Amino acid sequence: MKFSNFLFPASMDASKDHQVISETLREAQLCDELGMDMLWLAEHHFDGICAYVDPVTFAAALASSTKQIHIGFAVAQMSLHHPIRMAEQMALIDNISQGRLVVGLGRGTAYNIYDYQGYGIDPKEAYERLVESEDIMIKAWTTENFAHKGKYWDIKLPLLRPRPYTKPHPAIVRACSSEEAMLGMAREGRPFLMNIQSNEVTKHRMDLYRKTQRDCGFDEATIARNVDNTWVWRNIFVGETDAEAERLALPAFETQQTFREAMRKKVYAEQGLLLKQETTTPARNQKQHSLLCGSPATVSEALAEIDKIGVGGLILVFRLGPMPYEVAANSIELFMKKVAPEFQRKAA
Repeated sequence: MKFSNFLFPASMDASKDHQVISETLREAQLCDELGMDMLWLAEHHFDGICAYVDPVTFAAALASSTKQIHIGFAVAQMSLHHPIRMAEQMALIDNISQGRLVVGLGRGTAYNIYDYQGYGIDPKEAYERLVESEDIMIKAWTTENFAHKGKYWDIKLPLLRPRPYTKPHPAIVRACSSEEAMLGMAREGRPFLMNIQSNEVTKHRMDLYRKTQRDCGFDEATIARNVDNTWVWRNIFVGETDAEAERLALPAFETQQTFREAMRKKVYAEQGLLLKQETTTPARNQKQHSLLCGSPATVSEALAEIDKIGVGGLILVFRLGPMPYEVAANSIELFMKKVAPEFQRKAA
């Protein structure tokens, strides 16, 4: 099981944007120095939920300021991007990083209408735009004299430059918030990113993911490779003791959840609009499912339960809400020095 840091820094005050962005660069460099496997980047606009806003620009900064850690998107909202511009940008970052890029794509947010309104996109078009754009990007990376005429894009170009460093193109992975979307990736024999779910739901989906691939005729080596490239999301905090971890993490986690929920309520109050109706409390809002918190021993026990399920890696948010950088950095160091080695020894 691989480990990653999901750099998802909130800036709850616009005057603090520069500080939070600078600290997030330091956080990424710390993870690189400590030998973590991956960094993941988010994309959210106009609300402060993700301070650096644009994962493409931030990925380029990380590619030039880190040495070995891989960099991925969880995810780029493809409905907001021109596919050829995105293909060029991904090829460039793939070259700068010398093949450390994972292109994680999604349809777009299911919660913030501001993202779509700010870019002049109808959210009802988001999934179709994703599918069409992904196809365009792959063909632009791998063919010459490419032409495409589809529902949203009419494109013709001789040769996309620069050519990708990774052959035939950078790794692509899709985010799947629903079981139905996950099954689509299983039928295509592709890895996926799973949003925050309970361990019970995570196990159900991973078992179904393997079974569906087998039913579709994929061999065990392909299934194992896809599982190895599938990641699931949790929040995390490691302290010296359980009591210290709870004291430092729980208020920050609760503030983070309140901040995000307030934004959704603000949109509804202004516009009477919800992009997604939820009839039950989602796992992301339940700390027993969403947050791994405690001493190195306690967190290791929680991770072992997920490891039994069989996933490729964990997308871990270390810096929660308004948590000071130094507090999050200490949690990362404890994790990499006292938790991660337990699983590295097991793998060996």
